[in-house]
Amino acid sequence: MNKDLYVLKFTPILKEKVWGGSKLQHVLNKNSKSHNTGESWEISDVEGDLSVVAEGELAGKTLKSLIEEYKGALVGEKTYKQHGSKFPLLIKFIDAAEALSIQLHPNDEVAQERHNSFGKTEMWYIMQSDEGAEIILGFKEAVSKKEYQDLVKEGRLANALNTEKSKPGDAYFIKAGLVHAIGAGILLAEIQQNSDITYRIYDWDRVSDTGQHRDLHTEEALDCIDLSDSKDFLVDYKLEENKSNTLVHDTYFNTDILKVNGKLDRNYQNLDSFVILMGVEGDSKVKYDQGIVDLKYGETLLVPSSIQNISILGKNSKILEVSV
Repeated sequence: MNKDLYVLKFTPILKEKVWGGSKLQHVLNKNSKSHNTGESWEISDVEGDLSVVAEGELAGKTLKSLIEEYKGALVGEKTYKQHGSKFPLLIKFIDAAEALSIQLHPNDEVAQERHNSFGKTEMWYIMQSDEGAEIILGFKEAVSKKEYQDLVKEGRLANALNTEKSKPGDAYFIKAGLVHAIGAGILLAEIQQNSDITYRIYDWDRVSDTGQHRDLHTEEALDCIDLSDSKDFLVDYKLEENKSNTLVHDTYFNTDILKVNGKLDRNYQNLDSFVILMGVEGDSKVKYDQGIVDLKYGETLLVPSSIQNISILGKNSKILEVSV
């Protein structure tokens, strides 16, 4: 094991959004004075928004510099071989005080060709939702490309979309191309490919303080949009105590959920990947050879690939465990 590496906590990168609220500050204890903080980027390698280590001997170093220095010892040999110094995921908490724009994301091929970027497949885990809160996912009924264009032109797009009531513990898998929007009153954890490419196709006719509408990407979306009525986005999962429970295992990431009551030992010897731990309910502690670190509700930790055994201590806490 590389003696220099330890379980890492990064300084959150907070993003103000027109639809953001104050739950990241008041519920997840993020250091924000704004009343419209929409996102907390917990682990990011997006250009211009590089995560910085918050604690320990490596404090002040960026995630990218750590990958360049430690390579496979940090991210896993297979991940380093495939991605080099580019971290493959972007990890966020999101607070929607108002509904987000209706949007979709391109797949790898389109994103690479147009933006020199990864595509964006993602998942959501609902941490908190106000009574009656909804999300938009896909279409009620399949539509043709011409029908979709008519819906946009005539301002009827929102009426054709599928809405789902949302409650804490719900998990959704959102493939590239799926039309979606987080509704007002929802606080969630998001795991996604390392991409910030979004095609906005409707924004509720909102205007900025200067009276401007945000740009729409109607034409760009045409080559990417899923116009089917597929409803395979809701994740059906078991939640057994002190076990690893599968949420989403996909090409881009694997996410499990841990419900810890007491102690849960985790062995990553055969994983060959970093592990991300997101506290989505209750507070926990992570114990390993070099010491012990807090994982509070709304915090995120990165366990380097070189650390192969940890113990999680908690009382009815829930943690998302992410690897590639």
